Amino acid sequence: MSKAIIIAAPASGTGKTVVTMALLAALRASGINVSSAKVGPDYIDPRFHSKATGRPCYNLDQWAMRDDTIMANLDSDSDLVIIEGVMGLFDGPETGKGSTADLAEKLDIPVILIVDCSHQAQSIAALVHGFRTFRPDLNLAGVILNHTSSQRHTRLMTQALASNGVKILGAIPKLHDLKLPSRHLGLVQASEHPEIDEFIHKAGMIAAENIDLAAFQSLAMKLPVSLDPASTSSLPPLGQNIAIASDEAFGFIYPHLLTSWQSAGAQIQLFSPLANHSPPSDADAIFLPGGYPELHAAKLAANNQFLDGLRNSKALIYGECGGYMVLGQAIIDKQGQTHQMAGLLPVTTSFAKPKLTLGYRSLSHSSPLPYPARLCAHEFHFSTIDTHGSADPLFSASDTIGTAIGDMGMRRGRIMGSYAHIIDAVSP
Repeated sequence: MSKAIIIAAPASGTGKTVVTMALLAALRASGINVSSAKVGPDYIDPRFHSKATGRPCYNLDQWAMRDDTIMANLDSDSDLVIIEGVMGLFDGPETGKGSTADLAEKLDIPVILIVDCSHQAQSIAALVHGFRTFRPDLNLAGVILNHTSSQRHTRLMTQALASNGVKILGAIPKLHDLKLPSRHLGLVQASEHPEIDEFIHKAGMIAAENIDLAAFQSLAMKLPVSLDPASTSSLPPLGQNIAIASDEAFGFIYPHLLTSWQSAGAQIQLFSPLANHSPPSDADAIFLPGGYPELHAAKLAANNQFLDGLRNSKALIYGECGGYMVLGQAIIDKQGQTHQMAGLLPVTTSFAKPKLTLGYRSLSHSSPLPYPARLCAHEFHFSTIDTHGSADPLFSASDTIGTAIGDMGMRRGRIMGSYAHIIDAVSP
């Protein structure tokens, strides 16, 4: 039975993804059979985990996933599962469970707090004390000091934490070459780093030098008995032969969906719109996931083999977020340039005046999608709808407190899409 531990932080931007990746790399290099998971709706961080472990990284989302889906996403084949939290330890949706702390309590596993020490010294004792005592049932078992500036700086914080009863597992110095670049939706994707393997190797060496890996492993606790991913289906497959766009413009797809679709007997074929690949002609469903089509809009607009393949296909075609934008008439980039897209849905999206839209969504529908009528999803984008023509709505949506958002997305026959990233069905 696997053991597990959760990596959390007081807030976003403290370096928990890099520290998690470094720990994964260091433990793997030492011969530990290690895997990972990510709390919440995130496509980018898990790809860094996978680069470090060589294994899929599944999401664990207590707000958007059924309990069976969460348990199926826990990797029972590894000796140790390191779970990276989301945002701050207690941050989550306005109603219902969904924070890192919620998941830690649900699974009854310990939390290691990554603290960015850049702008503090002895005050760290008050911060850690507050996080340790805010929810008494939470097992905050250890602390890793991140971005320390000197041995004296580390000593001041270590002395201040001495009476806190929390084990200090290590102190990682502030290193400029241990930073990952970001863009508007988070970190730049792992696939876009030409030297990612070298970066991960170096991060693992730094973790091994500065963190007590044996003490870290000793704090892990056994997971509840998990399910075989084949024993539960997150969502029915879109078809029996599904063509999925997959490259740097279309990279946002949850591994648990692919696993459950394949377990249900579906065949999956990947194709690259950026390489001007046409969807396979034998596909009965085409899925365009989200990603960064806005960064490649000119190239996509010129890739006629890809666009004509969509236009001429008789398959069910479904697009999420970036995929929805590409199914539309055009994408307007941040310079105000218009790039023609597939023209299968009457919508034009724009980055000329970016606006953040972010949050969980409850969806209901009666569309040709082979999904249950009620779904949990997430929305995260900076584009806006510039023009919107006439089409049937795809979903009716509400937010986490049940406030109706109204119609979301559109469909014309077998072609449909929306900004929502669907995660799971709602529990019966």
